[in-house]
This record gives sequence, C-alpha cells and structure tokens, in this order.
Amino acid sequence: MTASTTRRTTAARSRLAAVGSIAVAGALILTGCGDQTNDSGSEGSGSKSAAPLADKLPQAIRDKGVIKVGSDIAYAPVEFKDDSGKTVGIDPDLAAAMGKQLGVTFEFENGTFDSLITGLRSKRYDIAMSAMTDTKDRQEGIDSDTGKKVGEGVDFVDYFTAGVSIYTQKGKNTDIKTWSDLCGKKIVVQRGTVSEDLAKAEAKKCTGGKTITIEAFDNDQQAQTRLRAGGAAAGSSDFPVAAYAVKTSGGGNDFQLVGEQVEAAPYGIAVAKNNTQLRDALKAALDAVIANGEYEKVIKKWGVEDGAVQEAAINGGK
Repeated sequence: MTASTTRRTTAARSRLAAVGSIAVAGALILTGCGDQTNDSGSEGSGSKSAAPLADKLPQAIRDKGVIKVGSDIAYAPVEFKDDSGKTVGIDPDLAAAMGKQLGVTFEFENGTFDSLITGLRSKRYDIAMSAMTDTKDRQEGIDSDTGKKVGEGVDFVDYFTAGVSIYTQKGKNTDIKTWSDLCGKKIVVQRGTVSEDLAKAEAKKCTGGKTITIEAFDNDQQAQTRLRAGGAAAGSSDFPVAAYAVKTSGGGNDFQLVGEQVEAAPYGIAVAKNNTQLRDALKAALDAVIANGEYEKVIKKWGVEDGAVQEAAINGGK
C-alpha cells in the first residue's frame, strides 16, 4: 500500500502468488487494529554483547538500542493488534528474531500506509516494514501514476513473496473471476496499494462505456467493512490479507476468494538510500534468522510457507 510513490507494488506483472496455505491457518487470531500509537510489540531479546551482528549497525542505532519501524498496523496477518493491543503478525515476529541478532528492539509505530515512506524521509522512522512491495518505482522515487520523479527513492531488503487477490461477499457476485470481470462494477481497496493500481489499469481497458468504480480507504479493514455491508461488488488485497479476511471475518461466512492471484513480487523492508549500513545490517540479520531456523518458525506459525524466501535480497523488485 501507499500513495503513488509508496505503493505496496505497481500494477503490471502477473503473479501466481505465494502463501497458499494461509487460508487454512487455523492458528491465526482475529483481532482489531490500533490507532496512531507507538508500540514496542517486537523486541530483540538478549543483551547487545550477546548479539552476534550488533557491530554491523550504525553507531547511533547501537547507542539507542532501538530501530523505529513505520508500519500500517491494520493488515492482518502481516501486522495487526491483538485483543490486548499488542502488535503481532509476520513482520513483528521476524523483527523480533532479527532484534536478537542485532541486539536492538524494533519499535513499531502505527501510521497510514501512504505516509510511511514520507515518514522515512523525514527520519520519523528508521525503516518501514509493512508488507510493502519492492518495486523499481519505489526504489527510484517515481510516481507510478505520472511516471515523474517525486523523491530520492528507497532501498529494500526483501524477505517474503506475495500476490494480490480479489474477494467478494460469500455467495454473491459469482460472475467475478478475473480483473476484467470488474468492468461496470465497484471495487473497494486500500488507498495506494497494488490493488488500487490494478483497478485503475483495468478500468482503462473496459469497453462498451463501462468502467470500474474504485472506492479507496485509508486501511484495508475499512474496505472490508464497506464490502461486508454490500457497498461494493468486490474487494482486493494482498493474498495473505485477503485469505485471512476470508478465513476469519464472520467466522468464515462473510467473504470468498475468487480467481487466481496476480502480481507476485517481494515484500521489502524500506530503508533510506543514504543508510546503506543499516540496510546491510538488516540483510545480514535476515540471512542469519533464515539460516538458524527462526524465519521458518515464523512463516509456519502464520501458515504462509509458500511465500518463504531462501535468502534476503537487496532491491530484488522489478
């Protein structure tokens, strides 16, 4: 998700996606999401002296003992708040494992997705970790709608692979199977996400005087609420999120996935271009937790094994 320059991904590539097993991940916990608050939901356990990769971090971060993380904490199961208000999910769990390697605490701060890269530029956050798709446009600071450069761009440390799905109210709009089937209908999406990009691109292809009406919201849960109330024909989200909504909303009775996933691409941790030392430290930490099995434990916990990667990558998005 995000506004033009900070989208979870850009529209274009076909992606038979990852994370197929999440739809049956019975261990997932349905929760609500928090507001704009700081949350130290992911902590690096162990002292700095015991952390094998602590010396790879910039000295300023080592001194603070904290990495500030900008995140849209309303995107279950990637990051969300449980019933006690604690930040949980795939990203916080991976961050906690990385924190053990680096000897720091990852503090998640809630923000709207389309503001995260702006917050990174203004140094409100050290990193953005929020199911953000690594794309060339984001790397280069290009507005995907206009093709114009609007910022210096960011670097990504890639750690997961996911696709995008369409979902509808259960038992309704059964004629929708692909993006082209949305012509003449309304879709709800989160603002600035690949889903919004895809809807805009598909609307341009509609013929016969039809188009796709796109209603965009600040977060995905608002879009789900609108669809649940019958205010649209379909919704779209990253596959792990759509599958989680289908599994949990209304006890599994509210929504259904339709068609296949598209836009397979990596999720990346966004880091400022001029912060290469932090970027490389994060990559080293990810590679370490992949090698020691912590990564696999997290991925299995959330039932998203099909999205696992074998090693971290820098700017692997196309």
